[in-house]
Amino acid sequence: MPALPKQSESNTSESNVPISNLGWYFGFFVVSGFCGLVYEVVWLRLAMASFGVTSALVSIVISMFMAGLGLGSWGAGRLTRRVLQADGPRALGFYSIAELLVGVSSLAVPFQLQLGRLLLQRMGNFGAWQTSRYYLFAGLWVAITLVPWCACMGSTFPLLLAVIRQTARPASERSFSYLYVANVLGALLGTIASAFVLIELLGFRGTLYVAGSLNTILALLAFRLSFRTGSSSSIEKSISEQAPRSRLYGLPRSTVLPLLFTTGLVSMGMEVIWIRQLTPYLGNVVYAFAAILGVYLLATVVGSQDYRSWAYSHRPDESASAWSLLALFAVIPVAVADPLLPVRLLGIDLGGMRLTGIVLFCAMSGFLTPLLVDSWSLGDPDRAGAAYGVNVAGSIVGPLVAGFWLLPWLGERRAIFVLSIPLFAIAALTGIRKSSSETAQLKSGFNPKLKLALATVVAILLFRMSHDYETKFAVREVRRDYTATVIATGEGFDRRLLVNGVGMTVLSPITKYIAHLPLAFMSKPPQNGLVICFGMGTTFRSMLSWGIPSTAVDLVPSVPALFGYYHADAAKLESSPLARIVIDDGRRFLDGSTEAYDVIVVDPPPPPAAPGSSLLYSRDFYDVVKRHLRKDGILQMWYPEADSTDAATTVSITKALMQSFPYVRAFQSFGYYGIHFLASMEPLPTASSSILAARMPSTAVSDFLEWGPRTNPQQQFELVLSHELTLEKLLAKDPRVPAILDDQPINEYYLLRRWFHYYR
Repeated sequence: MPALPKQSESNTSESNVPISNLGWYFGFFVVSGFCGLVYEVVWLRLAMASFGVTSALVSIVISMFMAGLGLGSWGAGRLTRRVLQADGPRALGFYSIAELLVGVSSLAVPFQLQLGRLLLQRMGNFGAWQTSRYYLFAGLWVAITLVPWCACMGSTFPLLLAVIRQTARPASERSFSYLYVANVLGALLGTIASAFVLIELLGFRGTLYVAGSLNTILALLAFRLSFRTGSSSSIEKSISEQAPRSRLYGLPRSTVLPLLFTTGLVSMGMEVIWIRQLTPYLGNVVYAFAAILGVYLLATVVGSQDYRSWAYSHRPDESASAWSLLALFAVIPVAVADPLLPVRLLGIDLGGMRLTGIVLFCAMSGFLTPLLVDSWSLGDPDRAGAAYGVNVAGSIVGPLVAGFWLLPWLGERRAIFVLSIPLFAIAALTGIRKSSSETAQLKSGFNPKLKLALATVVAILLFRMSHDYETKFAVREVRRDYTATVIATGEGFDRRLLVNGVGMTVLSPITKYIAHLPLAFMSKPPQNGLVICFGMGTTFRSMLSWGIPSTAVDLVPSVPALFGYYHADAAKLESSPLARIVIDDGRRFLDGSTEAYDVIVVDPPPPPAAPGSSLLYSRDFYDVVKRHLRKDGILQMWYPEADSTDAATTVSITKALMQSFPYVRAFQSFGYYGIHFLASMEPLPTASSSILAARMPSTAVSDFLEWGPRTNPQQQFELVLSHELTLEKLLAKDPRVPAILDDQPINEYYLLRRWFHYYR
């Protein structure tokens, strides 16, 4: 537990017993921080399953989550001033109610999100896909669902601050930082536990129930503690009214709030950029994102605790030069993420070591944020609630600015530099302006103006000497949007597609089989088809060669925009009346569509463990697909199984298909890489390669043979038909594994299974 401020002899006897409760309060906020992180992660995933895996939807959910926290913090601060001015036990009672309501949310939110999806499906054309009305309704429903519960979470800060102010007055001046350390520590534990243990063990809903149970226990403990907590009736004025309030850095007092807004905006905006910037090195898996968040929170805890130790021997004004360091540390990731850095300096790839580039910024941000709130509030819960709410408001704006403006326009490296500019401006303002204390200037050590000058020079050098990830590729075309950075690279048959640095696909006959195999299996001429996940457009191109209306859906706008890089006839195909390309989440597209298809083909993005990919492999998704297949329609599900792939994922995908469709067949793909699953509600009779070839129009034959390796369609089909896999053989790889469900993403969470051979 962090050390407490020193007490004078006059108040030691007054506060001995109440201060003993501070350990309880610290523990409360560790647990509530744990639960809050769990809720944010799981609610976001449940919202994605209900409304779509789109950047706009993710932004809406995170914004509403943060807005609820800010609203609750501000509202509870006002409540403590007007109702709980000098009543510690009553404030603790309100805190227990807030925690209990947060616990109830673990049961209510999944139901509310599912209800919103059902309502949207029944709205018909009003809530059609790719319309502003859809996002308007989805955003409104997410707000109705999340904001009240998140407001309860946000209210806990000022409520418990009010308790500390009334019952442990000597500790209250820096009580926000005390609880802030506990809250961030809990969030760190929640990140580790949820990503590495709970979700794999219990699924998303089971993890929510754990968090809800913990909130309920907190509520009961706080309620019991309220009966043995006394109030100090002698405190008639708040601490902020009793103590003279100095002007931080010699600036007007109101300047603290813009500083808090800026730290929230820059910190959360940086986090969005780091995820895109570090994905090529850490991999596109949930554990990579958990690692980024874990490092962020761990460094924040260290920085916040360092502030609490520093505050005993320093005045707040002495932190002026810290802003120069924060601005400099914000730029360090552009150098650490430079793809050429290890080649130039070490000759090795740093990999996950690049994560260390964000540590110094996070630690310094963790130092300055509680310092600002403590300086503004001096333990007054009303002022602390307002200050924290302003910081949260910045945390809402930051990801929106970074994701929808800076990244699409400037890219990762320049976006980081632009976000650092407000920090340099603050450093200039605080470093050049005289502080309110000459002693503070002397104690600050190094001249703040010189620190600012050095930090600026070093930051400019780091930026000028660093490179964006795409500079790895001599031949390239780069597109950026609010979803991803997309790189088309290579020449001839060696062209590749990368999304956020992760290889998506190459030119291969496999992507042609994805379309031609299910279309040829149709016993009657197909009327139309749907491709979910565009890739290079090869599968979409092959489907169009059958002369049928073909729709392709992809989540990333820049991916279809590069169609012409890979295929010379792309422009001609896009202008065809048979072709339709939609930028949307494939599952949400189907939810909002009434059209039926003969063939639906799905080519989920690699790796098979990619975050959110289970939403395209799950039994719940197949229930959606079945509503859009004609009676004898066929689903082709491509699974890129390789020797190194987790066998449990193969089994879970197979079981999900078998539990959804009565007829399923599986074929080892060309080159023994991956599996083509064919599923239907009608029998899939055995058909020879000659029969399949006879069903193809001449244009489809030409497309099928374009890249070989055989010279006629019969031989081409035989390469796959001769390697049919029995479902029993697939299931035998790991029969204990359950089917993939939205709630049980077997493919995404796998560490316990791989390390300890644990199975649910």
